Amino acid sequence: MNTLTQEKISEIRNSVNIVDIISSYIPLTPKGKNFFGVCPFHDDTNPSMSVSPAKQIYKCFSCGATGNVFKFIMDYENIPFLEAVKKVADIGGVSVNIGKIKKKQNHTELHKIYDLSLKFYINNLNTKNGKEAKEYLKGRNINEDIIKEFQIGLALKQGALSKILTTKFDPNEVLKSGLVGQNERGYYDLFYDRIMFPLYDLEGNPVAYSGRIYNKVDTSKYFNTRETEIFKKGNLIYNYHRAKDIARKKNQIIVMEGFMDVIRAYTVGIQNTIAMMGTAVTETQAQLIKRMAKEIILCFDGDEAGAKATMSCANELIKIGVTPKIIRLEENLDPDEYIQKYGKDAFQRKIDNPISVMDFKLSYLKQGKDLTSPVDQAKYISEIINELNNIEDDILKDLTIKKITSEMNIDEDLIRKHLEKKPKPQKPKKTENKITTDKYDLAESALIYYMLKSPEVITMYNNKVTYIPNKEYRQLAREISNFYKKFGFINEADFIDYIECDEELMNTISNINKKHTKDTYTNSEIEDYISVIKDYNVKEEIKRLTNKMKNLTDPLDKAKIAEEIVSLKKGV
Repeated sequence: MNTLTQEKISEIRNSVNIVDIISSYIPLTPKGKNFFGVCPFHDDTNPSMSVSPAKQIYKCFSCGATGNVFKFIMDYENIPFLEAVKKVADIGGVSVNIGKIKKKQNHTELHKIYDLSLKFYINNLNTKNGKEAKEYLKGRNINEDIIKEFQIGLALKQGALSKILTTKFDPNEVLKSGLVGQNERGYYDLFYDRIMFPLYDLEGNPVAYSGRIYNKVDTSKYFNTRETEIFKKGNLIYNYHRAKDIARKKNQIIVMEGFMDVIRAYTVGIQNTIAMMGTAVTETQAQLIKRMAKEIILCFDGDEAGAKATMSCANELIKIGVTPKIIRLEENLDPDEYIQKYGKDAFQRKIDNPISVMDFKLSYLKQGKDLTSPVDQAKYISEIINELNNIEDDILKDLTIKKITSEMNIDEDLIRKHLEKKPKPQKPKKTENKITTDKYDLAESALIYYMLKSPEVITMYNNKVTYIPNKEYRQLAREISNFYKKFGFINEADFIDYIECDEELMNTISNINKKHTKDTYTNSEIEDYISVIKDYNVKEEIKRLTNKMKNLTDPLDKAKIAEEIVSLKKGV
């Protein structure tokens, strides 16, 4: 447990309404006593998430995601428990001194290697040997404040880092880091004579580098760390940890291609920016972007490759129900070059006046086509219809149809006739019918499901259940029982505070919620669940005694165990 008391955490949680908080992230619609929205924690288009203002918890009937306001913010923004508590305290106006919030302490040996390497590179840049590199950065309008903010460093002579790392850490781990190589002469640095730009994971831990030449001519300006156990390009977004809070406040995130674009935007005060590092956007990254802000603007390089990357990223976002806006830059410039050439105000005007994704696609799909040719005309219109079928925004779809029919001088009805009919959203089905499970798992999970709702069920568990076979269920039941003994009541939102949104326990709660949805129970149902659990325990004990008897040679010992088995069978 942290230094915050349970009472203080409850005060912070009760200072806000979970409906108000969640509705600031996703749209919610009232229905009866609860509010419903599209769950952001799995690929979904139907409103399967229920938010209860009375219970101050949310629950997805499709994926089983559940929790209180802290858990929602933790999962939506990928932040630790204490940071979520601080956010809610600020919103609720509760004074709390949490102190400096530490990054997640899940550091592996590779994380420690990168932490040390970063200190090493930063120190190099601040020595007399780093003077030339600093002059180079100054020439590119990167000042001391930006150097410190983005922790820019310098790799100097060959062999300097490898000697330090292989002395302090297991050489095998050092070789896995992507910073050091090995040949017949020993260990060597993979980065040297390069300005080092650290790349971070979602929590802001350094996990890789992009090294840039600065004092010689080389065909490869940048050299990047290969993928490692802690650096998977498809799971990370550059500058995510810095931009997420600013993006939430502005409700806008600008997606760029390279880290230098982000750094350049930062130098002119535009800080709600992230970068994809020049790779194709994955579904994981798209989901992260979706959670950052409602308005998503793509500003990739102005050349043909940038247009292609814009098309690819836009399509990945559209797949998950996001309709981005687009900025295109003239003269084939990238954002870094554009800002340096035309300044902040010109770039800000671009941000304030993005084009729609369909206007971009109309322009993109025209490329390479002769629109005076009936064949190319038909191909162009067919491609536009395919794109319209992917767009959820009905207003944008309607405006695009009017634009294309006017431009191509064709009948509006012809386009509409070829559009796919979208099926009406169906109510989410209860997933308990889909889950196949044995009666023992069902009994254990149901008992715990109702323990989270009723002190009466907790009392029945304490008095009548000696052992729950499933380890995850057993740990959760023990924590629920401990909470009740300590505080004398049970409330799911308070219990989630108590366990501090522990990942393993929350996963168990989510799995249980997939199997059970009914809030009411009868005592006879609970008795039945307890009876099934006892039945399992007896059968397991009979198995154990039977195996033990097989290994015995003394007839009296065998007879004694046989009597125990008979007695147990009578009780089944």
